[in-house]
Amino acid sequence: MNRASNATAPPALPRRLILLLATSAGLSVASLYYVQPLLGILAADIDIDARTAGLIPTLTQLGYALGILLLIPLGDRVDRRRLIVIKAILLALALLATALAPSIATLLVASLAVGLTATIAQDIVPAAAVLAADRERGKVVGTVMTGLLLGILLSRVVSGLVAEAFGWRAMFLIAMGLIMLISVALWRGLPRFEPTSRLSYRALLATLYHLWRDQPELRRAATAQALLSVAFSAFWSTLSIHLLESYQLGSAVSGAFGLAGAAGALAAPLAGRMADRSGPHQVTRIGSAIVVLSFLAMAAEPWLPAPLALGLIVIGALGFDFGIQATLVSHQTLIYGLDPAARSRLNAVMFTLIFIGMAAGSALGSLLLGTWGWPGVIALATLSALGAFLIRLPDRTPTLAAQR
Repeated sequence: MNRASNATAPPALPRRLILLLATSAGLSVASLYYVQPLLGILAADIDIDARTAGLIPTLTQLGYALGILLLIPLGDRVDRRRLIVIKAILLALALLATALAPSIATLLVASLAVGLTATIAQDIVPAAAVLAADRERGKVVGTVMTGLLLGILLSRVVSGLVAEAFGWRAMFLIAMGLIMLISVALWRGLPRFEPTSRLSYRALLATLYHLWRDQPELRRAATAQALLSVAFSAFWSTLSIHLLESYQLGSAVSGAFGLAGAAGALAAPLAGRMADRSGPHQVTRIGSAIVVLSFLAMAAEPWLPAPLALGLIVIGALGFDFGIQATLVSHQTLIYGLDPAARSRLNAVMFTLIFIGMAAGSALGSLLLGTWGWPGVIALATLSALGAFLIRLPDRTPTLAAQR
């Protein structure tokens, strides 16, 4: 078996290995989002209210944030191939527990476990960067990130259709089977990785704090993106319940709304070209402003007839998903320039805050939906996005030009 390290990478990666990495990243991160369009029928099936149902995606996102913070640093100390495969097996078991959960208590514990172990995606992306030769690294990582993004966006569509036909538990059984298949493929297809650090686990975690303390631009980027994540998660975690209660639309239609998000977010590579012309700082302002305007527009929904109201939700989802993804691309561009030797840890810090924001959005969105209805959710999303815009509003471009 070939051994990979940062110092020596193969001259070229086989296409089937790149496809395996992209597929694995997409399927693992999709595990976080299958449940979102299913909350309406899931809540009815196990007889829980909207607030309690909102705890399911909340714990999943919180588990993901904890997994990034506590587990991702291990990739520098152990063979990443072994780490990925072990986490894949554990993820499959967590998905099985979700499918078979007899009560809400079991379902909540399983949801937290799904979040913790679905962090495989954040192990696979740096693995792709290590394996790729310098001349193809951008292409390989970009392909893997495309797979990850498609997993996020299409998971809602697939889960809605499967649940409509076979029930919500069937989706998690299918997901478990797919993860088991990729765990075998990853064990057979990945080379072993030499550890790149001899730091103790405690010391690795300490460096995350030092980066947060010493890099103000990291704090700014992570906080702004976390606020956008609150808006993102509040919307998607409550949409299925809103559509069921207000329009009597089932999980298949709820999942299909993810196609609007996919169309918006897949346009986000335009942000890279925009950043080349006007700088990533400017793109973060434009992206967060688009998110604010998209949610403001959706505030008009209660005064519109049903067809126009649903169309407005589709357009709003397209707009805010584009804005959020464009801002994320630009924030990653900014933080990667802060310390090239610590890019994985910089990414871990930012994504920890992002998924804390996701968990908060799920919890607050469900609470507001039960208290003030859909307008409360839209108000939360709008104010969170406005907070991100205000954080990005000061122009720091001249002082950070050297980092672009």
